[in-house]
Amino acid sequence: MSNRVYNILFHTHTVSGIVISVALYIIFFAGSFSFFRDEIVGWERNEPVAEESNLQAIDLDVMLDTLDLERELYGRDIAFTKYFNERRINVNLAASKDTTGSEAAKTGSFFYMDTDNFKTYTYTSNYSIGEFLYRLHFFAQLNLWGTSGYMLAGFVAFFFLFAIITGVLVHWKKIVSNFYVFRPMASLKNLWTDAHTALGIIGLPYQFVYAVTGTCLIIGTSVMSPAVVTFMYDGDTNQLYDDFGFNPPQFELANEQLASVPDINQFLEKAASKWEGFEVTTLEIFNYGDTNMKVGVEGRTAYDKKFAGRGEIIYNAITGEEEHVVDPFTETSYLNAATAVITQLHFGNYGGVLLKVIYFVLGLISCFVIISGVMIWLVARDKKHISEKKRKFNAWVVWIYLAICLSMFPVTALTFVCVKLFLQDFTPERMTAIYHIFFYSWLAFSVFFVIKRDNYFTNKYALISGALIGLMVPLANGWVSGNWFWKTFMAGENQIFLVDLFWIVLSITALVVAFSLKRKPPQPIKVSEKKNYSLKNGIDKVLLMEGASKNYN
Repeated sequence: MSNRVYNILFHTHTVSGIVISVALYIIFFAGSFSFFRDEIVGWERNEPVAEESNLQAIDLDVMLDTLDLERELYGRDIAFTKYFNERRINVNLAASKDTTGSEAAKTGSFFYMDTDNFKTYTYTSNYSIGEFLYRLHFFAQLNLWGTSGYMLAGFVAFFFLFAIITGVLVHWKKIVSNFYVFRPMASLKNLWTDAHTALGIIGLPYQFVYAVTGTCLIIGTSVMSPAVVTFMYDGDTNQLYDDFGFNPPQFELANEQLASVPDINQFLEKAASKWEGFEVTTLEIFNYGDTNMKVGVEGRTAYDKKFAGRGEIIYNAITGEEEHVVDPFTETSYLNAATAVITQLHFGNYGGVLLKVIYFVLGLISCFVIISGVMIWLVARDKKHISEKKRKFNAWVVWIYLAICLSMFPVTALTFVCVKLFLQDFTPERMTAIYHIFFYSWLAFSVFFVIKRDNYFTNKYALISGALIGLMVPLANGWVSGNWFWKTFMAGENQIFLVDLFWIVLSITALVVAFSLKRKPPQPIKVSEKKNYSLKNGIDKVLLMEGASKNYN
């Protein structure tokens, strides 16, 4: 590789990394916690769920009877979906096709329903800290103008992929030898460089997978889909959904009401038993209570049977006959298989709790790689040959950057504690309250650390404050709900126990790291080193990570 190409790749790697650094750190930090979304939701609501909970374990007939008394179900299309491993499921009621029905029946609705007590919740009253962190990792809270948050996350993922590729090309010749180099007693630049390189190599496959899958998921839905609709479908989104199989099938209402509605649970059982390892995720009822009533069942294969299998069956609700079948083991379409592979690799939901822990650790390693890259950038530009004005600007950039990023740890812990202590009621104001707790405390911590203008202080005391508040999370849970971690362990309530244990281990680890940090005194440059880095005309100029090496002596 020529010096020119090397310099171009090096500078593009540096610039792309610096530009997206804060947004990328937020994505990885919030995304790491999102691996435990279901466990966090169960902990927050005191609603533990069995590890293998699925739609087949729910009595849908009782749920339908309850809903029919409240919402007049005749003639509606109804969908029950279980996306996550939690006690509440998604319920979507389409408007009734019966033209003689009441005005209330002609209105559709979406809500969540508890499968134990059949209580219903709106999106805002159902909101949780688990949902908040999950959506924060793709900036859904910024969607004030259309899909601006999604667009930002998508472009960050794209430039992250670009930074990974250029970083590998820059370090390719020494990628193996540099992995084994770590010089904690050397200069500050060498310390950050060694940590950045070694941890970057360790997390490289993980980071590459997330850069690719994140780009596909966000860019594909937020950028490419509108473009395809505009230029290939003349703005007809519904036709696009039909072609890609996103729209549910449509069946005409016969306008003949059944004397009694067939048992719905039987269709769940029939679908689950048709293929070994088939797990139902969605059940749809078309024309509820009508003689032309249909029941559709969709699901996926168990991950140990087939990694990316998607299947569906549509039954005639009166006769029980299968009218449409897609075998998940032999007939999975390319689109469904590709979508399944991308989403499952991204969410890490195919390997149980152990895989989530591994993904979480790799996510935190990625956060450190991002921080170390910024610190390399700062140290390389904190030199005498750079003007005082530029050096001061660079220092302010890093002070603000570290304050925003590192304060996410204590802020997240504080939100967990406050949600458990003060937000036990599921009211419509719940979502706004979580926003206020997280963002206002984040602002307060960030301003405090920026005022201190001390990167060592920010690093150390963000860890200490986050750890101390984190240790309060299991205490708050035990005090409010009585779910002390030893009780949940003995009772087999693994979701709740895991979150308490998670915060205990994470907090202790943060304290150990924080108290092992020592302020590194400045290392004087030896006379021989100055000579080696001096220009022939006598002007001192240290070339640190600014491209290919060159002998000026």
